[in-house]
Amino acid sequence: MSGEEDAPLIESRADLLEVMAVGGKPKSEWRVGTEHEKHVYRKAPLAPVPYAGDDGVHALLKGIEARTGWHPFFDRGNPIGLRNLGAVGGISLEPGGQFELSGAPHLTIHDAAAELDAHLEDCRVIGGPLNIHFLGLGVTPLWSVAEIAAMPKSRYGIMTKYMQEVGSLGTSMMYRSATVQANLDFSDEADMVKKLRVSVALQPIVTALFANSPFVDGKPSGYLSFRSHIWLNTDRARTGMLPFAFENGFGFDRYAEYALDVPMYFVIRKGEYINVAGESFRAFMDGKLPQLPGVRPTVKDWENHLSTLFPEVRLKQFLEQRGADMGDRGHVLALAAIWTGLLYDSEALDAAWDLVSDWTEAERRTLRNEVPRTAIHTPFRGGTVADIARLVVDLAGDGLRRRKHLAAGKDETSFLDPLNETLDLGKTQAERWLDKYHGEWAGDLTRIFDEAEI
Repeated sequence: MSGEEDAPLIESRADLLEVMAVGGKPKSEWRVGTEHEKHVYRKAPLAPVPYAGDDGVHALLKGIEARTGWHPFFDRGNPIGLRNLGAVGGISLEPGGQFELSGAPHLTIHDAAAELDAHLEDCRVIGGPLNIHFLGLGVTPLWSVAEIAAMPKSRYGIMTKYMQEVGSLGTSMMYRSATVQANLDFSDEADMVKKLRVSVALQPIVTALFANSPFVDGKPSGYLSFRSHIWLNTDRARTGMLPFAFENGFGFDRYAEYALDVPMYFVIRKGEYINVAGESFRAFMDGKLPQLPGVRPTVKDWENHLSTLFPEVRLKQFLEQRGADMGDRGHVLALAAIWTGLLYDSEALDAAWDLVSDWTEAERRTLRNEVPRTAIHTPFRGGTVADIARLVVDLAGDGLRRRKHLAAGKDETSFLDPLNETLDLGKTQAERWLDKYHGEWAGDLTRIFDEAEI
């Protein structure tokens, strides 16, 4: 198998840009992909799940490999995920064992739903006899970072040490949080710019709608999305709202300039992860990495580096929407639905841009900072985030309706039902959990493991 060192060398600035630009495709080829992370846990007694053992995460991977025929991939001999060679997609392990499906690109949300249902069935059939269960929350509600077993992935060993140096909650992001994201296409640079700007501006609105992590360390955290709060205290060099994206002239080159300034984590050579945490990709371009003197980067090195940036919207060969807490099945599909409706219908996209185009950088930043605590109740321009969210969900619904993708007589708008429920109730899922905690659960947070099992 060829490695990073066998990929073409980066010869010029144009090579950096091409890695992103090559993702452009005609509208007929646009697809939507979902990625979601599920916390793994044991019942009776409640506990995190280790990697090793006959009933650990390793055994879970082996069982799903046998059931699906997907192919394992390894880190120093340890299976750390599965690839579906028949289609793009696969399963990977996050640092604390969060079990992630990287879904294939699909034409419709109906197709994404079928994929999700098949995956969840695999997880239940294999996980059940192992006493491994799956939790759909943005943050694991009970366990500290120290109580969660680390998965045997070399990159995470490098990242853990670095996170302890650059942010107060970076290791909580790695080991205790879980997200769902939607991946969407663009046609060319101009289309990318418009979609990215709309996505960045609206990301706090989506974070508010999907708020689903009100507990940490066995008690209410004071936040409706503690996961989103974690990201404000991780690594500021590689996170945030990309304010430069709204400057005149923004495009692939400006994003590359930003990425060049984000410190590196690692370089892979001959299958081994070399710790270059904090070093500059610019220095790498000049063959001046202290750890690899004279070695210059390949295209694959640049792709790896782009994957270690964590802004609210990440640009690779598609756009990754990264602002949502993990939730139940309905919310996983609702995330794909809201972004598909907004970004893949030209009328909806134009209307969304009209909505956000005069928001200031200070307003976008304030929304990002306040939404983790107050979600849809966050004040904004004489109203609340809920008012904006209603407009956004309605725009997405219009966009989905115009797509006219039907299954069993229903179009894709039904996938927005969980978001309409939140807005109709005036309560996020996080607040509904808090109501139960203070009411029928009588402070017994263990009850959430049954009710939020996915």
